[in-house]
Amino acid sequence: MSTDQKMFVPSHPLPPERTGLLTAYDPGTRTLAAGYQAAPHFRPLPVDIVFEKDMPVTLRDGVTIHVDVFRPVGSEEVPVIVAWSPYGKGQGTSASVMGVFGLVGLDNDVVSGLEKFEGPDPAYWCAQGYAIANPDIRGVVDSEGDSVLWDRQEGRDCYDLIEWLAEQDWCSGKVGMSGTSYLAVSQWFTAAEQPPHLAAINPWEGVSDVYRDLVLRGGMPDTGFAAVLKNGSFWGKNQKEDILAEAEAFPLMTELWENKIPDFDRITVPAYVVASYSNTLHTAGTFRAWRRMASEQKWLRIHNSQEWPDYYDPENVEDLRRFFDHFLKGADNGWEQTPPVRYSLLDLAGGDQVAVAAEAFPPSNVASTKYFLDGRTRALIPTHPEQGATATYAVEANTDLVSFITRFDQETVMVGYPKAHLWVEARGADDMDLFVLVQKLDKFGTPLQQFTAPNQSAMIHDVTERGGSILRYKGSDGRLRVSLRNLDEELSTPDIPAHSFDRVEKLAPEQIVEVEIDLLPIGLVFHPGEQLRFVISSRSLLGPMMPGAQEYVPANSGTHVIHTGGDHASYLQLPIKDS
Repeated sequence: MSTDQKMFVPSHPLPPERTGLLTAYDPGTRTLAAGYQAAPHFRPLPVDIVFEKDMPVTLRDGVTIHVDVFRPVGSEEVPVIVAWSPYGKGQGTSASVMGVFGLVGLDNDVVSGLEKFEGPDPAYWCAQGYAIANPDIRGVVDSEGDSVLWDRQEGRDCYDLIEWLAEQDWCSGKVGMSGTSYLAVSQWFTAAEQPPHLAAINPWEGVSDVYRDLVLRGGMPDTGFAAVLKNGSFWGKNQKEDILAEAEAFPLMTELWENKIPDFDRITVPAYVVASYSNTLHTAGTFRAWRRMASEQKWLRIHNSQEWPDYYDPENVEDLRRFFDHFLKGADNGWEQTPPVRYSLLDLAGGDQVAVAAEAFPPSNVASTKYFLDGRTRALIPTHPEQGATATYAVEANTDLVSFITRFDQETVMVGYPKAHLWVEARGADDMDLFVLVQKLDKFGTPLQQFTAPNQSAMIHDVTERGGSILRYKGSDGRLRVSLRNLDEELSTPDIPAHSFDRVEKLAPEQIVEVEIDLLPIGLVFHPGEQLRFVISSRSLLGPMMPGAQEYVPANSGTHVIHTGGDHASYLQLPIKDS
């Protein structure tokens, strides 16, 4: 069993900077009057709200967790929205959460402070006839048990909470889930358990495979953000899972990691999924889950910013309410006419398009088009070069990369899934950590980038110069440790390669091997004269995902050789929309 492979370390109580005004254990029911403010920074309540604090809920294995419920005053039965995460349920007013809002440029008065970090705000939802349930999950703050990180155990626990909520005399029996990041990931696991009263979910950007998205993307032990997550959350009185020790002990796919992938075939509940191209932590997982979930009623919206400003944007909140009104209240509001896909196209020069309607992603008028690498000219060309050539770089050299460029003479739109198909060789080494990046260049060859959040201060420039890639979009990236190149035939498609990560195949001297690397999905517009640069490197050109996270040092040595043309026709495959 995967539980035999789990490792734990002692947890610790919530530190002062992560403690909110309502964190202290204080069970009971009270009414917060309209106009109530948790603190002067925050939005006042528009209506009276019943606040039931630290309610005990016993899970199927006897562990007791605690939940805060905010609900409208009155006798009318209402649906409830669950925000499931390891972040303290009273943490919305904490210094740490206010700091995150400041980092991205959000004013604290867009919320009431009663919300869970990254979750729905009771001030808005209670005024619209909904309850909000904020649990302290297993092992967190005052709840019993040992906490786990993104695991099917969480799905079972949340199942139990949902069914408990549905039985409360104030509840209509309809339960939804919403939230970003961790609160999105927990929805995949919960929906796969199929709790009878779960009526709709709203995952707003989140990983969907802990191995491939969080700790071993591309087979590389890049655990910088996993360390931030493990060490900066799961505060409690008992133990928490040691995801870093597990990644070191089990670098290949095992039952431990399989247990941290939701059973997508069992996700059948209506789903409104929100994604972006630019979140290097969440993008791959969000699109994967949306593709693979079995729900017949599912919608995808791809925005052009960062998840927190997008989640709390009033227009988007109203859009979400239409979804929940339809599925949790039975409102005949025309939601079913919403296009299945609404995607964005990034211009990177101020001309983004948003809410472009489509029936699928990629849209049906997109063709996967090969651009062949030519090692002689360093160009991307439309035809297979007859003459073979190589492009090389020494890992220890100042220029530890090679790139290939094409210029577009007419308006070109890319929307969908890029991939790299490369023939590579390692000289002086038996393995390669490869990083690839698709960049947009202007007509003069200058790389175009775009901040994803309202804060564009000097400090944000600094923290995103060589990292913080969730806050500044520099292009679509991918990576692969070449010894883990074996493809999973069941999961792979012609556009999206997926690796099994269950075997190691080291390189022999002079051996040339074929690899496929998936890149993050894109939506990019190229105007006449603009260019695309495809970069292959021995290190990440984006740096750590989050500001302050430790940077991964690749396990590279020797010289990397990229073979092109002839018998080794390397290419970049791009999703080109018909003009």
